[in-house]
Amino acid sequence: MQIETLYEDDELIIVNKPAGLLVIPDRFNHELPSLNRILESKTGQKIWVVHRLDKDTSGVICFAKTEQAHRYLSICFQERDVNKFYAGLVTGIVIPPDGRIESPIAEHPAVHGKMVVNRKGKVAVTDYRVVEQWPLYSLVQFQIHTGRTHQIRVHMASIGHPIVCDELYGDGQPFMLSNIKRKFRLSEKDEQEKPLLSRLALHAYKLEFVKEDGTPVVVEAEIPRDISACIKQLNKWTKSKVNGDEVL
Repeated sequence: MQIETLYEDDELIIVNKPAGLLVIPDRFNHELPSLNRILESKTGQKIWVVHRLDKDTSGVICFAKTEQAHRYLSICFQERDVNKFYAGLVTGIVIPPDGRIESPIAEHPAVHGKMVVNRKGKVAVTDYRVVEQWPLYSLVQFQIHTGRTHQIRVHMASIGHPIVCDELYGDGQPFMLSNIKRKFRLSEKDEQEKPLLSRLALHAYKLEFVKEDGTPVVVEAEIPRDISACIKQLNKWTKSKVNGDEVL
């Protein structure tokens, strides 16, 4: 598997994680590929995990190449000295078009692996801003100030706008051209419609922090083709409701 390296030095490596790839090995199936193992094979050295992305989330992720860098970066993430930006397609028109969600998050009491907004949960803070909007969908920019499991997914579902294709917090339905194109017809060679997107429509597009020696690090990853294809079709077949700034 080819992994795009966005930044690398003697202390850390930052890559563009593909959707569908685990960050660390699955504890129940060690044979599944994981990003840290791929990077260890690529670099020929031990790689320390600093933070994580969900399996189906793509984008910028940072790993340490030394124990000292791992300690320092772990503290940075814990102390919220890292700026983390995401972009995602959500269902519906988001009102208001920008705001902050400060809803505590806890483990679901009955469903393993699922999180839920709960006043007894851990503090979770997400800023959001709509950058483009259509009748059925919105493209939203997020900045998370905490790193709770599934934070963006839980917070957006809690206000009625789950991430597109989210099986855990939304309806899990793929993004189909027939959803937005009037009088959609299959071509003669196709027996059934193929989805434009069938994975979680969430991408970590920028990471900012300062290294221990004071060097600023700002790394970005373009929105991947599958999400971009959805945006292109939305602009082509539906009338835009809100014209915002480009995410990238």
